[in-house]
Amino acid sequence: MEDEWLVRMEIADALVEEGWRVEEVGSGEAALAYFESGRPLDILVTDIRLGGPRDGWDVAQAGRRAFPDLPVVYASANPPDDARMVSGGIFVGKPSRTEILIAVCRRLLGTG
Repeated sequence: MEDEWLVRMEIADALVEEGWRVEEVGSGEAALAYFESGRPLDILVTDIRLGGPRDGWDVAQAGRRAFPDLPVVYASANPPDDARMVSGGIFVGKPSRTEILIAVCRRLLGTG
C-alpha cells in the first residue's frame, strides 16, 4: 500500500523478485475494498500517509479486523505512532533499502 506510483512499483518489483505474489493498491479505500473481498493476504506493507481520508494506521487496523493474524509493516517517512500501531506491527523508516523491507517481511512471515 503506497500512494506514490514509482515507490509502489519499486517495492512491488522487489517483493515479486523474492517470489511473492503482490497485490498493489494506491489508496486506503482500495485497501479496504480488498479486505472486504475476502481474498487471502499473507502480509500488509503500508505507508502511513496515503491519498484520501484513510491513512496507513486505518488500513492496518482494518486489515487486522479482516485477518486477525495479519503481519503488518509500516514503511514510511512519517514518524511512528506507537499508540496507533497494531500489535506486532513493525515500522521501517523511508527512505530505506528494499533489502531491509524484504528482511522484515521474511521475519514476520517466518521465512528468514
